[in-house]
This record gives sequence, structure tokens and C-alpha cells, in this order.
Amino acid sequence: MSGKRRTQNEVAEGVDRRVRVDVQRNLDALLQAAKAVFATSGVDAPVREIAEKAGVGVGTVYRHFPRRSDLVAAVFRREIDACAAAAPLLAASYEPGEALLKWIERYVAFIATKRGLAEALHSGDPVFEPLPLYFQQNLEPALGQLLHAAATAGEIRGDVDAGDLLNAIARLSGADQAQRMVALLVDGLRYGKKASSGVR
Repeated sequence: MSGKRRTQNEVAEGVDRRVRVDVQRNLDALLQAAKAVFATSGVDAPVREIAEKAGVGVGTVYRHFPRRSDLVAAVFRREIDACAAAAPLLAASYEPGEALLKWIERYVAFIATKRGLAEALHSGDPVFEPLPLYFQQNLEPALGQLLHAAATAGEIRGDVDAGDLLNAIARLSGADQAQRMVALLVDGLRYGKKASSGVR
């Protein structure tokens, strides 16, 4: 009897695990779809359009995100998480200078997503209030580690503040010829290192 009970528990745990996997899969698909729809149709796009792109029902959208602002905030957090997670992966795969450059390219792509959500993020909705701190707490350390590694390798100057650089790139990303402007900024980091090395 105990063996039968144990088997039933195992079956129940297996079902529960599959349900959790399905829920997470739906959530991932939903956030990815929302990001894409927001980019093309804006944050006021019909919920049905997002649901259809994600392959889920409208009810699933509202079950996870009762308000549109909840969904916008979740998309923004997901993009911050992905950008932060890219830093150690790039550091493990490339030389420090190249890893830094590739992460900056990834960050510029993130800024493009942020710009698409800008109107909603500045709407005054309380759900968005924690996002600036979340941005700072996750992206500054990620970039800081890459900057430290590149400076230690002698590829950039050593006095670059991660927060300042994030803000500078964000501002340049909104300018004409954004890619060229960001590339010039990165070249400036390298030039500064050479100049300071000469003084020392």
C-alpha cells in the first residue's frame, strides 16, 4: 500500500512539474510576443494580437497580467534580465575588450526596446516606479565587471564609471547615426587608456 501511495505521489509530482513547465513556457512566449507587438504596434496594441502571436488565449494574458501596465513592466524587466545575463556569457567567450564591445551592442538593442516602451514607462503608473532601481541594480554591476576586465587587460582606461557609461550610451542611442556615435564613444575609452598610460 505504501508503495502504491508513493507511486501516486510520484505521478502527482510529475504532473505538477509538467504544469509548471507549461506555465513557464506560456509566460516566456507571452513576454516575447508582447515585446514584438509593442515594437511594431505600440504598447496600446490589442491584447488579442499579443495572445495570438504567443499562441495562447486572451484569458491566459489576463491571468498573468491583470493590467496592461503589469505586462509592460514584465517585458521591461525581462529585457533587463537578459541584458545583464549576457555579460558573464560574453566574458567567458571573448577577450575582455571584445566582450565589452559586444555587450554594448546588446545594450544598444535593449535601449531600442526601452524607447518603444518610453511613453508607458513615464505615464506615472506606480507599477513602473521600481524599474529605474531595478535597471541600476542589474545593469551597472554587469557592465562594471566587463569594464574592470577590459581595464585590467589594458584595453580601456580604468576610471570609467558603469552608470555614467550606461547613461551616455542611452543618450547617444537616441541621436542620428547612433551606431557611429556609440562606436566613437568606445574608441574614446581606448584612446583615454593610451593617453593615461603615456603619463604614467
